[in-house]
Amino acid sequence: MNFLAHLFLDSGSDDALLGSLLGDFVKGDTEGRFSPAVSDAILLHRKIDSFSDAHMLTRKSRNRISPLRRRFAGIIVDVCYDHFLSRHWRHFGAIDLNPFVDRVYDVLNKNRALLPERLSRILPRMISENWLGSYLHLERVGDALDRIAGRLSRGDKFMRAVTEIEANYEALEIDFLGFFPDLAAFCTEWKHRRENGAGKMPDVFHAGDFSEA
Repeated sequence: MNFLAHLFLDSGSDDALLGSLLGDFVKGDTEGRFSPAVSDAILLHRKIDSFSDAHMLTRKSRNRISPLRRRFAGIIVDVCYDHFLSRHWRHFGAIDLNPFVDRVYDVLNKNRALLPERLSRILPRMISENWLGSYLHLERVGDALDRIAGRLSRGDKFMRAVTEIEANYEALEIDFLGFFPDLAAFCTEWKHRRENGAGKMPDVFHAGDFSEA
């Protein structure tokens, strides 16, 4: 999952918001490096990525990407799903997108001293260009994908990846709408188990595993 989905799925507190974003920038054991709440959010971030990678609907989405860019299919789908989350925000979110994004930027600014160097460096641009709020617009999704391509080895083959989304738009949206409720239910169950000391979650997932009966 990309930035916006991670933030949405663990936004109960400022520490949770912070940790849900830090998961893309922090590696290794977090014990003693952050507060317990931030560490838990980083751990959930990693669980979300594992869940998403294994889910049959995200695999289906990745297989929709052409062989030319199949190597980058995971990145394309992650960013694309943030677009669909933005489009369907009112269905999933309790507050509007813009106030949510403003809250995230405020939390990041207040905790600037805790941010890894790379995140601290890109934060002013993230805010000034409103990366989190811009996923609603497909051309800005294309800009985000091109930014990522510019950082990758042989990224020239990845440029204009938004055309993959445009060519498969309706099918990818259907995949997302089937997948995201499963992911949200997984996060709720994981947090419940974490709070109550219950057993580990399963390692293999299928569409509908966490949907309400």
